[in-house]
Amino acid sequence: MTESWSGAAPARHFSLENSTAYAAWRDLRLANQPPSLADLIVEVERIDALSDKEHAALMDRIRRCNFAVYAERHPVPGRDDKNALRALGLRFGLTSLDCNTLADEDGVTPLSVHRDGPRSRYIPYTERPIAWHTDGYYNHPPRQVRALTLHCASPAAEGGANRLMDYELLYIMLRDEDPAHIAALTREDAMTIPGNDEDGIVRAATPGPVFWFDNDGRLAMRYTARARNVEWNADPAVQRAAAAIRRILDDPSAPVFQGRLEAGQGLVSNNVLHTREPFRDDPAHPRLLYRARYHDRIAGS
Repeated sequence: MTESWSGAAPARHFSLENSTAYAAWRDLRLANQPPSLADLIVEVERIDALSDKEHAALMDRIRRCNFAVYAERHPVPGRDDKNALRALGLRFGLTSLDCNTLADEDGVTPLSVHRDGPRSRYIPYTERPIAWHTDGYYNHPPRQVRALTLHCASPAAEGGANRLMDYELLYIMLRDEDPAHIAALTREDAMTIPGNDEDGIVRAATPGPVFWFDNDGRLAMRYTARARNVEWNADPAVQRAAAAIRRILDDPSAPVFQGRLEAGQGLVSNNVLHTREPFRDDPAHPRLLYRARYHDRIAGS
């Protein structure tokens, strides 16, 4: 049985046949783009008890570029940050945690350096850089990751910054260059993530599109820049589109935000494209972030 990706027809502005609706959405979207990362940071008292004003400020940023950064004014010493992160997710309508194999039993993953064991084989648990990707790009359709939250308990001694780019902006840049790129990237055989059977983690190969549409016709994306993690369809149109993605993401002038989460700061997002720079860990004060992935999209975004 073939798994279906798109849950509904795309919204009017995503239809390649409706250039008028697309142009109106595009112009509004670009006009509302935040000019800098500083414009995306919202100070809050406690992530597990957001005020209505704090929630509204974060939602304003999320609606404009699919993510926001919070900064707790007074991080609570000794607090259970995992419970606080789950509470934050609930405040944004996120209930369906992606309980992947390397996550803890509660579905929240502590991201720290592992020198041995199963986690040590995977880049998020090392000091190495992570290339452009969306989280859970290897998941099958029912379990695709639509939202991602991160909370920094302790940053790295040096490095570890992230670059972030809204996939809707990437869609605009690709479509403006050539609508054929979008046609190629919405094919259900555009790219395949090879299967995995290492360290007791068994996962079948995952063919699918790069862009697809959820049950409300909203845009979603899955992607990885790691060549060994993806097999692109040999069709020349797909190859050209994949090359266009790489070129745009590597362009210094691309609309990319860069910054590093400090203690008490975190990300609330609709699983936007992101990277992680290499870092140096201090064993006496190790880097620790908590990550929660969801199959839901942020409510109201």
